[in-house]
Amino acid sequence: MAEDVLKSGNLPENPERATLEGRNKFMGFWFFLGGEVVLFASLFGTYLALRNSTVDGPTGQEIFGLGLVFLMTVILLTSSLTSVYAMYHMKNNDFKKMQLWLGITVLLGFAFLGLEIYEFVHYVNDYGFGFSTSAFSTAFYTLVGFHGAHVAFGLLWIISLMIRNRKRGLNLYNAPKFYIASLYWHFIDVVWVFIFTVVYLMGKVG
Repeated sequence: MAEDVLKSGNLPENPERATLEGRNKFMGFWFFLGGEVVLFASLFGTYLALRNSTVDGPTGQEIFGLGLVFLMTVILLTSSLTSVYAMYHMKNNDFKKMQLWLGITVLLGFAFLGLEIYEFVHYVNDYGFGFSTSAFSTAFYTLVGFHGAHVAFGLLWIISLMIRNRKRGLNLYNAPKFYIASLYWHFIDVVWVFIFTVVYLMGKVG
């Protein structure tokens, strides 16, 4: 049946889970995501335990600027929306539009990473807030930097899929890969919402 669909050039209504391989990828991804949730929960717990351990270093109230962080949040949430558009066009078997919206997602992701790097450099240069300044700074850079590493990995994942399949178009074997990469991107966005709330908003109000 899968071969017949491939020959016809049309994808089924749910191409991301249309084959056994696709369903296995989908299930494996949720197991992987469960481990990621536990890992980030541990980092959040560590941060909350150390957020007031500033010694003589600056506090979150002194250094956090919500304007920049809000802009980063808008950019990342917008990238989540563009990835939704990409998956919509995937289900409509429109490979070019899917690639277009994934490309926009990638650009927004790089914009977010650029602002995050600028934020870190600003903290170090203007406040002397380095990784080893205090327990608070170590917990902050570990949590936020680890999320940034996940963003970078997600970008590499999406770009690799786009390049590798640019001449192949969509089929039942690469559609699950695009879909799972999109789910991963949504997970990154959800984690950032928690970071924005727990780290920046709570840090600013004290």
